[in-house]
This record gives sequence, structure tokens and C-alpha cells, in this order.
Amino acid sequence: MALIRAMHVPAKICGLSTLETVEAAVASGAGFVGFNFFPASPRFVEPEAAARLAEPARAAGVRICAITVDAGDEVLDRIARILRPDLIQLHGKESPARGAEVSRRTGVGLIRALPVGSTADLAAAGPWSDVADHLLLDARPPEGAGMTGGLGQAFDWSITRDFRTPRPWFLAGGLDPWNVAEGLATSGAPMADVSSGVERGPGLKDASLISAFLDAVRRARQ
Repeated sequence: MALIRAMHVPAKICGLSTLETVEAAVASGAGFVGFNFFPASPRFVEPEAAARLAEPARAAGVRICAITVDAGDEVLDRIARILRPDLIQLHGKESPARGAEVSRRTGVGLIRALPVGSTADLAAAGPWSDVADHLLLDARPPEGAGMTGGLGQAFDWSITRDFRTPRPWFLAGGLDPWNVAEGLATSGAPMADVSSGVERGPGLKDASLISAFLDAVRRARQ
């Protein structure tokens, strides 16, 4: 399928699992696309499937991200070999030392997702400043939640207004096409990440919502 590609916008569409929605993300200008390798997630895909889905994104120069949660070396090796991502996103309890090890082992960059519920949580970003290419600030999941992200919950965006880090960072958690402009303006985030906010059901991405989200980010950045 021939795609009309828009200029890349500073946003990541996470948890893609169909060619239609990958193509929608590419055509609407996503700067990043993410594939989820956490088995408990409704967005889980195998590396072989992700590699096929990633082809139009790679051809368009969109950065490819592999989302993992406390993954072991064998899993990481398989993802790196088969998908060949640009970035691996750590969304579990990984330490900065483990992050550095993952980067060395796979030879790719890192996104570190950090749970945020209060200003105090931002202190966790410091040890990652020399390890991760990007940070992703996501809403802290409730106790007992089976997943560390993709829950459609937001945190108080105003607490990051004065947050500073050496690399551009993503705002995540509870964003959708209707609130992302407000989220970016309130938080001061340079980039946005979305998963459940562009779905019509758990794990079911909607191409029109993806396009609407990216259009909203583009307008917010003009």
C-alpha cells in the first residue's frame, strides 16, 4: 500500500498490532511506533509479527520501539535480533545498572518509563540521565494492577512543569485526541505517548483515533 507520509511529529503510538494501524501512524506522521512484548498485555505481539508490522515504519524513518517489562536476556536478545528496534523501552522495575546492561547487550537506545503520582516521584529520573535516551513519565498504576502502563490513567500534569532532563521526554498516561494539547501545555512535555487513548477496546487500535491524536499533537506544537 502506498502511503502519503506527513512530517514526523513528536509522538509515539504504542502497542500497535495490525498493519492498518501501523500505516495510519506512519501516514499521519508519528515519530515513533511501539510494539509490546509484555505477555500479560492485550497488546502483546511476538517479535516475528512485530518485525513484519514495522516494515512501513522503518521505510518511512519512523523510530521503532520495543516495550518490555523486566525482560530477561534471552527475550531481549530475540527482540533485538528479529525486530532490530531503534529503542527498547523499559517499563518494569529495572535499575539504571540493568538499563546500562540492556543497552550494551542489545546495542540500541533506551526509553525508561517512570511511574509518577507525586512530585517526589520525579527524583527517580536523576539516576537515568546518563543511561536512557529518553524518559517517559506515566501515571503510577494502582496497587495490584497487572500492568505497568496502558491503563488509560493520567496523573497531575502540572507537577512536571519545571521538570528538566538532558533528553526530550514523553508525557504518557490517559492521553487521547481531546486532551493531549492540554497535557502538553500543562506538563511542559516536548513529546507525547499514547496507547489506550487511541483504542476502541483493550488492545484494539483505531486508525481514525491515531490520526486524530497525531493531528492534535501537530497543532499543539505549531
